[in-house]
Amino acid sequence: MNEIDPARRFSPEAVRKLDTPAEGIAPGGMNDVARQVASQYRRDTMSPIMVSGVLRMVEFGVLLVSGLCVYFHYVGFFNYLAWQYPLTIGAASFLAVVLLDVTDCYQVVSLMRPIANFGRILLVWAGAFALMALTAFAMKMSQDYSRLLFGTWFVVGFVCLFSLRLVMSRLIRRWARDGRMERRAVIVGGGKAAEVLIRSVEKQPYNDIRICGIFDDRNDKRSPPLVAGYPKLGTISELIEFARIARIDMLIVSLPLTAESRVLQLLKKLWVLPVDIRLSAHSNALQFRPRAYSYIGSVPMLDIFDKPINDWDSVAKRAFDIIFSLIGIVVFSPVMLATAIAIKLDSKGPVLFRQKRHGFNNEIIEVYKFRSMYTDRSDPTAKQTVTRNDPRVTRVGRFIRKTSIDELPQFFNSLLGSLSLVGPRPHAIAAQSHNLLYNEVVDGYFARHKVKPGVTGWAQINGWRGEMDTNEKIRMRTEYDLYYIENWSLLFDLRILFLTPIRLLNTENAY
Repeated sequence: MNEIDPARRFSPEAVRKLDTPAEGIAPGGMNDVARQVASQYRRDTMSPIMVSGVLRMVEFGVLLVSGLCVYFHYVGFFNYLAWQYPLTIGAASFLAVVLLDVTDCYQVVSLMRPIANFGRILLVWAGAFALMALTAFAMKMSQDYSRLLFGTWFVVGFVCLFSLRLVMSRLIRRWARDGRMERRAVIVGGGKAAEVLIRSVEKQPYNDIRICGIFDDRNDKRSPPLVAGYPKLGTISELIEFARIARIDMLIVSLPLTAESRVLQLLKKLWVLPVDIRLSAHSNALQFRPRAYSYIGSVPMLDIFDKPINDWDSVAKRAFDIIFSLIGIVVFSPVMLATAIAIKLDSKGPVLFRQKRHGFNNEIIEVYKFRSMYTDRSDPTAKQTVTRNDPRVTRVGRFIRKTSIDELPQFFNSLLGSLSLVGPRPHAIAAQSHNLLYNEVVDGYFARHKVKPGVTGWAQINGWRGEMDTNEKIRMRTEYDLYYIENWSLLFDLRILFLTPIRLLNTENAY
């Protein structure tokens, strides 16, 4: 049998090409039980990847500081310092962390069981010293090092490292027990297949998965209301709203890969959510190469979609936003001050205009803009788009809209975190085209909200800015936004950011 690449088989493009219309938020809303369960998971959790990443840095610091303390204890702080000692201590500390990573000592299972991994940790620490000694021997520098000093550091460093592991074990167990560090999962599809999957996941020792419930479109005869002790909370459409209220990390589809059309129909509805989507492979007849799977314990999963800009990527993007937002505020502060004065002199009303828009995960956010319309003619819901020579726009408003100066206060949105500097532009909640909401025009429109919206975006620098007066313009803007989400990188953000002032010189569609 020819092997099928699951990433290609269930690509976003393949899902979007299905003929069945996608669903956004269920018009009827969730049932009371689902809403009550969702409210229990409103609080964000700590990502295991973030915890283990921080621990890497902390352990490097602990090993480095312990080595330097031993060194200064033997030679004295104010005596002559040989440069090779601190350098070697730093290199050995870094090498130890790398070896711990390679040997899976930063996996949650290992962190929760330090005593069971005592031998592995000791072997890694000894291996780092062995490599350090071998390097010194090869470079004919071994006679320059004190064996007593490094022997002492070997003992002190290991005691510090293992003590830290014992403390982290207790902390991680407490965080897991309190629900502060876990991956929240929802099972998509009920019945016997879901029961087998749940039993398999629950059997995994030191599992960080918390199953929050089951969603299935089938009736109670084909999909019982209670499976392995977990309630069926509603239909797939209701899952969309549930996942937006609760802080769900993962959706696990418990359908066989052979039911391709059914799986694709589900993905059609679910891919708009900012979550990891996995297809349970524990009972599939089709077998892929081991590298095609991810695992929950020993339960194999096919990775269908990954949450975009997650974990350390989100940290890097947030730092990017803070740094460049501060730079933007400082650089453009004279322009913003002059604009505020001009608006006050031109017409009555506040300088700033606040508008409700869709943010990350469909949350409602408030976006700042310089007021460009007469106060008594403003349209906070944006049901009526601004057109050329629109009588609602003030004289100053025409200029600042054409030059996009009206968007400058959004640097503060980005600094505070409701917007990102680069991302899909946020649309007003009630924005319409020919009396249709944008999500009724564009299939998969809500997938734009899988990341934070931005002050500028890939669609805008490619000419899709200004009035959205046709369905085709909305579709093209959405396509560019989805391309950005699927291909994000910090370099991509930098490219968009630096191209934005150049592309703003084209004011054809801005009025």
